[in-house]
Amino acid sequence: MLFRQLGRRTTKKQWAQVLCPSKSMSTQVQVNTDLHAELAKSIPEQQERLKHLKTSYGNVSLGNVTVDMAIGGMRGIKAMLWDTSLLDPEEGIRFRGLSIPECQKVLPAAFEGGEPLPEGMLWLLVTGKVPTKEQALAVSKELKSRAKIPGHVFDAINSLPKSAHPMTQFTVGIMALQVESEFHKAYVKGLHKSKFWEPVYEDSMNLIARLPEVAAFIYRRVYKGGEVISADSELDYGANFAHMLGFKAADMHELMRLYVTIHSDHEGGNVSAHTMRLVGSALSDPYLSFAAAMNGLAGPLHGLANQEVLRWIKHVVGDVGAEVSTDELKEYVLSTLKSGKVVPGFGHAVLRKTDPRYTCQREFALKHLPEDPLFKLVSKLYEVVPPILLDLGKVKNPWPNVDAHSGVLLHHYGLTEDNYYTVLFGVSRAIGVCSQLIWDRALGLPIERPKSLTMDWIEQYCKSKSTK
Repeated sequence: MLFRQLGRRTTKKQWAQVLCPSKSMSTQVQVNTDLHAELAKSIPEQQERLKHLKTSYGNVSLGNVTVDMAIGGMRGIKAMLWDTSLLDPEEGIRFRGLSIPECQKVLPAAFEGGEPLPEGMLWLLVTGKVPTKEQALAVSKELKSRAKIPGHVFDAINSLPKSAHPMTQFTVGIMALQVESEFHKAYVKGLHKSKFWEPVYEDSMNLIARLPEVAAFIYRRVYKGGEVISADSELDYGANFAHMLGFKAADMHELMRLYVTIHSDHEGGNVSAHTMRLVGSALSDPYLSFAAAMNGLAGPLHGLANQEVLRWIKHVVGDVGAEVSTDELKEYVLSTLKSGKVVPGFGHAVLRKTDPRYTCQREFALKHLPEDPLFKLVSKLYEVVPPILLDLGKVKNPWPNVDAHSGVLLHHYGLTEDNYYTVLFGVSRAIGVCSQLIWDRALGLPIERPKSLTMDWIEQYCKSKSTK
C-alpha cells in the first residue's frame, strides 16, 4: 500500500514514483482508473432510478410550506435533488453517505494517518464510490494534464487594479477561462441532450484543474509582488496548490488537503451551490455557472464569513490580549452582542450541533499546533460563546461552524492575508458543485422555476384559510 508507506517528509523523487506509477505497478490491481468511464457506466443506472422515482412517487408530498418559509429565504423547504452530499441538522455533512471522520478513514491519503486527498473526494462525489489509491492517483494525473491556462486569463486578471478584492479577480479569471468551454462549442453544433453531460464533464474537470493556478496567481500578484511560483508536477492537488501559493511546509500541505476536502460540498441549498444549480439549469456552461456561484460565495453571509472571523479574533487580541481570562472573554463577548454585533463563526442556517468541519480542524490543530496563541483563544471561545448565546435565547444553534476555525489554521502557517481566504473556499467548492452539475445534465434535470408570491396574495390566501 504505497501511499500509506510514505512519510510526511516525502522527497520529490518519491512523490514522482507515487503520482506517476509505472505500468507494472498499475497492473497489480485490476481497477478502472478512468473517472469518465466509471461515470459513464453509472449514468444509465441512475437515470432509471430517477425515472422510477418520478413515475412511482411523483405525487408524494415532501412536506408543507409555511408562510415563514416563503418569506424567510425558503429555509427548510425540501425542494431540490442534490446527490453529492446531504446535511443533517444533528449529524452534519455526509459526502455520498460518508461523514467527515469516515472520509478521513477510507479516502486515500498522502501518507499513513494523513488527511484525505482532494482527488479522492472528487472521485467519490462524481461516482458515489470510495476510490482506491490508484484511482485517486489517476485523477491527480488527469487534472495535471488539464491544468494549462491560456495567457489571456492572466491578461484579464492583470487588467484589474491590484486593489480589487481577490474574489473579484477570481471571478474574472473564471470568466476568462469560459471562452474555451467545450459545452458551449458542443451545444452550438447541436449536441443531443442525452450527451450534454460529456462536455459538462470536460469543462468541469478543466475548471477544477485550473483553479488552483488562477487562485495562486492572484495571491502572488496581490500580496507577493507578482512573483509567480510554477506548479510542481510531483505534488498532489492540495500540496501543489499550497506550493504555488508559496508554502513549502509539509504540515501546510496537509492542511490544504484537509481544507479543500472538507469545503468541497455542503448539500445544494447554500448560496454558492444553489446558484451553480440555478444558473446551470438554464444550460449555462460550468464556467458561467461557477462564476455566478463565486459571486454568491463572496457575500459576507456566506463564504466571506471566514475572513470576518479571523478579523474579529484579531480585534479580541488587540482589545484584551491573546491571554485573556475566561471571565474577561465572557465580558468581551457580551459587550459585542450588546452593541448589536454578532460573534462571527457561531451558528448555522441548518446545523444544530457543532459543525463537523470545525471539529476536524480542531483535531488538526490539537495535533499540529496545540500551543498556538490564536488556537488557544479559539478554544476558549468554544467554551464561552455557546452558553452565552443559549442564555440569550436568540439563536437555534449557538455552536461554532467551519469558519470559526479555518482562518486560525491558515494564519499559523503564514497565510495571514484574510482578505484572500474566500478564494481558497472557492477552489474547494468547485469539486462539489461541478460534480453535481455533471449529474444534473446526465439526469436531464429541468430549468429551475419556483413560483413566487406577492404579499397581497399571501394575505388574501391566509385570510381565506382563517375564515374556513
